[in-house]
Amino acid sequence: MKKIILLVLLTFSLIFPLKAQTRTKVYQLSAYGIKPNTGENISPLLGKLLKEIKSKSTDQDAIVIQFKKGKYNFHPEGALKREYYISNHDQDNPKTVGIELDHFKNITLDGNGADLMFHGRMIPLALIESQNVKIKNLSIDFEKPQITQIKIVENDPIAGTIIYETAPWVTYKIKDSVLYNLGEGWEMNPTSGIAFENKTKHIVYNSGDIRVGTKGVTELSPGRIKAHHWKNKMLIPGTVIAMRSWNRPTPGIFVHKGKNITLLNVKVHYAEGMGLLAQLTENIYMDGFGVCLRGKNDPRYFTTQADATHFSGCKGEIVSKNGLYEGMMDDAINIHGTYLKMIKRLDDRTVIGRYMEGQSYGFDWGILKDTVQFIQSKTMDLWDTKNTIAAITPIKSNPGDPIKEFKIEFTNVLDKDIDPSKTDVGIENLSWTPTVVFTGNTIRNNRARGALFSTPKPTLVADNLFDHTSGSAIVLCGDSNGWYETGSCRDVTIRNNTFINALTSMYQFTNAVISIYPEIPDLKGQKKYFHSGIKIENNKFDTFDQPVLYAKSVDGIVFKNNNITTNTAYPAFHSNKKRVLFERVIGAELGNNKVDGKVTDLK
Repeated sequence: MKKIILLVLLTFSLIFPLKAQTRTKVYQLSAYGIKPNTGENISPLLGKLLKEIKSKSTDQDAIVIQFKKGKYNFHPEGALKREYYISNHDQDNPKTVGIELDHFKNITLDGNGADLMFHGRMIPLALIESQNVKIKNLSIDFEKPQITQIKIVENDPIAGTIIYETAPWVTYKIKDSVLYNLGEGWEMNPTSGIAFENKTKHIVYNSGDIRVGTKGVTELSPGRIKAHHWKNKMLIPGTVIAMRSWNRPTPGIFVHKGKNITLLNVKVHYAEGMGLLAQLTENIYMDGFGVCLRGKNDPRYFTTQADATHFSGCKGEIVSKNGLYEGMMDDAINIHGTYLKMIKRLDDRTVIGRYMEGQSYGFDWGILKDTVQFIQSKTMDLWDTKNTIAAITPIKSNPGDPIKEFKIEFTNVLDKDIDPSKTDVGIENLSWTPTVVFTGNTIRNNRARGALFSTPKPTLVADNLFDHTSGSAIVLCGDSNGWYETGSCRDVTIRNNTFINALTSMYQFTNAVISIYPEIPDLKGQKKYFHSGIKIENNKFDTFDQPVLYAKSVDGIVFKNNNITTNTAYPAFHSNKKRVLFERVIGAELGNNKVDGKVTDLK
């Protein structure tokens, strides 16, 4: 009988292997001397503890790290130094890192309402090749932002002089009549600005990026500056300006080669780059994530230096729901891959491809068995035949150089016309493209555009509020000539969204509230269509101007059951005077749309 029982147990163990039991280890940071509201620099303390936790953990352990509610200060002294190459950011190294979760599995970082305050120039949180990570209930901010906030006090447009006062938290110096913003370990001369209405925090109508008066200045009294050569009649007294540079060295949260990343009730109040930048990552879920101000009484008018969230070369599913994105100096979300430019065809199966954009290089582009497709850059026509990576090797002159080129061998013979000696060729990795769910979010009072999507996988944009995005609210793009950001959209649903006075200023790709605008240098020479399968239904457009939908190079677009209401909040100014404007579009369905209460044929 015992032999029979043992035989049965052995059989079941072979058919259903017993999983290793997961152990949960909870670390209360206060027990390790990391306590809130002490003013102490916890960068070295937390770095040391995370290293210890990692050394004592296995893949079967579920780790929970808990803060107590309160303020924690992170300074560059004693913090980690790392070499990171981060998509769409300045590729300067090393980076200073506040919290690094490197090669962790099954870890939760629970802030319990913690306010993480950073100093200097740092990446607050880096998730490096980690899986099953949950970050929740915390906020990220900087004591001294690199953006300089000022308020206009007097404006004499005839004399070309403006007097302004700096925000209370701004530390500055004037050297040789030039104003510099100062912080811990850095100084910066602002060269551009975004102007906000004082009471509403909307970006000033038809202003866009403005020149700022930081050269040829004198100090009238502490915090009160006179710019002797600044002329701009739109800047009435009371106008608030976020003066900035174009640098973007450090995102608030950096995710590299992650898998199953969850962010719950996480807020980024400032970062000198993107709020969140994820690259080469599979599955990201955000609920209640925000790049936002600290509520209605926050004296700041700005949040991040660039996009709120940005996803480069990701796959699986990207979900952003119930988020708040406001005051950022670029888009709320941008999802894309990266085209390599084919530099040389070595033989019928082997090519050299190169990263082309100055802020996107240094990281992997593809792996064995990834599916790729090829595009003619001038016309953005795709070759019909796809291929598979058989081998890919970075090309470097020196071992320490960042990756800029790859030698790629494909499984199948290449079409004879896929040859950079004949035409410019872009290479797109289709395996690293995500499905997208963007629902229940609020996007408001930001520079540039609302949301950009460039993926062939299903994309749902629903039940969002786009409130005074100063450029287009939604953009579907694709560019193998300048930004080298892939690629064609094949299945996009935009429904039940509300758009309030989008497009008050002009930026790139902003031809309408919804702008489908791939960059195609030779549109006349194009033979195919870049985008397809786009449905725009049951949306509300409350707008002061005419252009609602612009589309270029699309095969199959539906625009129906939408409600357009015209208001008089601002004067109409856009050069596009049509509600719907198509360029090289087929398969369009326009039906049952209302304009100011009347069903109207928008053809």
